[in-house]
Amino acid sequence: MDEIRDAADLRDHMGPVSRLAEGKVLARLDAHARAFIALSPFLVAATADAEGRADASPRGDAPGFVQVLDEATLLIPDRRGNNRADSFGNLLAAPGIGLIFLVPGITETLRVNGTARISTDPALLAPLVAQGKVPTTGLLVTVREAFFHCGKAVMRSRLWDPAAQVPRDTFPSLGRVLAEQTGALAVAEAEQLMDESYRTRLY
Repeated sequence: MDEIRDAADLRDHMGPVSRLAEGKVLARLDAHARAFIALSPFLVAATADAEGRADASPRGDAPGFVQVLDEATLLIPDRRGNNRADSFGNLLAAPGIGLIFLVPGITETLRVNGTARISTDPALLAPLVAQGKVPTTGLLVTVREAFFHCGKAVMRSRLWDPAAQVPRDTFPSLGRVLAEQTGALAVAEAEQLMDESYRTRLY
């Protein structure tokens, strides 16, 4: 089976990096990156544990929910979820983190890589209040590199094209999926619990 086994083979296979792509990586958040983060209501955070087992987790809220503390530091609030804390557990073992910020309607994305630590400082988290709820936990991200990613993936996927949206009834509800995967609850009960969670426990 043909496969790539080392960095030299990878570079030979992929070809040279363009001058723009090579030079775009910054060691800080410039004005363009800060403006993009202020517009972004959604990001994906990638982490891995000490054994390299990777995980990617969505984070979302009103545009600008991630606070830029300075050109090298971000604060991401932890809104209410399922308490699995996969990302937090990974970061305790290995502090590396990768973020992708998205802005609806803009094809380009922003990638931020660095390290993160978990904060429970009430004074630090108080400005991140939403719907009257102050988060009890947040991620302090120290930026190592930041750069914009071209929009080809978003364009190919037609992510922001309303005509490409999938009708909701073409895929089962999360309640049904979890009920059938776990066997822990009846479908109707699981759907009711998920509906209640969406209505009453977003914050």
